[in-house]
Amino acid sequence: MSVAILGIETSCDETAAAVVIDGITISSNIISSQVEIHQKFGGVVPEVASRKHLELINGVIRVALEEAGLSFKEIQAVAVTYGPGLAGALLVGIATAKAIAYGLNVPLLAVNHLEGHIYANFISSPVLPFPLICLVVSGGHTELILMERHGSYQFIGGTLDDAAGEVFDKIARVLKLGYPGGPLIEEIARQGKEEAIFFPRAYLAEDSLDFSFSGLKTAVINYLRKSQQKNEMINPADVAASFQKAVIDVLVDKTFAAAARYQVKTVVLAGGVVANRQLRTRFLTRANKEKIEVIYPEPVFCTDNAAMIACAGYYKYLRGEQAPFSLNAAPGLMLGTDGTV
Repeated sequence: MSVAILGIETSCDETAAAVVIDGITISSNIISSQVEIHQKFGGVVPEVASRKHLELINGVIRVALEEAGLSFKEIQAVAVTYGPGLAGALLVGIATAKAIAYGLNVPLLAVNHLEGHIYANFISSPVLPFPLICLVVSGGHTELILMERHGSYQFIGGTLDDAAGEVFDKIARVLKLGYPGGPLIEEIARQGKEEAIFFPRAYLAEDSLDFSFSGLKTAVINYLRKSQQKNEMINPADVAASFQKAVIDVLVDKTFAAAARYQVKTVVLAGGVVANRQLRTRFLTRANKEKIEVIYPEPVFCTDNAAMIACAGYYKYLRGEQAPFSLNAAPGLMLGTDGTV
């Protein structure tokens, strides 16, 4: 018998719902983005995001079910993001998921948002060989996870300061490109020369798998300020291309160092920054050289969506990991620091 999971995602500024069958067949994947609302603020405003989720959540779920051609009674479980993320935003999704699961008398499945990003890879590649090295790289996270089986996560490295996607947003802001910064940096970087300016790469200790991007951010900002003070011409495309290369160099080097250390032959990429085409190209080039397979989701599944939450929830459903109705939001939730979610 097929298992239909309703997934709900409201961790930040996307109100999303999806119906996924058996963890691989996406019957619907509805995403209502708030990007235009938050652009004028230069970033996500938590209170605004929460109120918008309240307005949209019921309609998004209704459309997801209609597109899937299913009724509530045909749903076997409800999977929802409970952290990390914005507290108010998370609570909207959690309260909605609880109400549906309770009303239908079906399991409530609590999914770590980062776990969801990893499982976006299992939608198109359900039979991935374990163990895996997972690089989760987004606006709020840059982490390396060793995954030895479904539901097992070991944190092996992460950012000590800014996340990679966060730095993209900040540099886009100082270049006056707008928000969100990642796609805008990538677009303008295509017109620039990535060797035009050398920006520092922080590799930390010799055996470290951690990341640090605050020094790079400061170096770019200082370069721009000094150039302005000297009335020197600044080529934003060269700055963007050189900055982007510095970020990608470290992400690639650290990830393959982790694969070598743990003798892993498969690397999966997850998170919004993975939508960057230059990043994917660099990973594939290095993978070919290292004889390691690199897997990443389709672009629509790199950014926040509910299909990945439903997919992760499916594997929890198979393991019988039902969440209690006392489930609460966990804004600072970690993944893999104790071998679990």
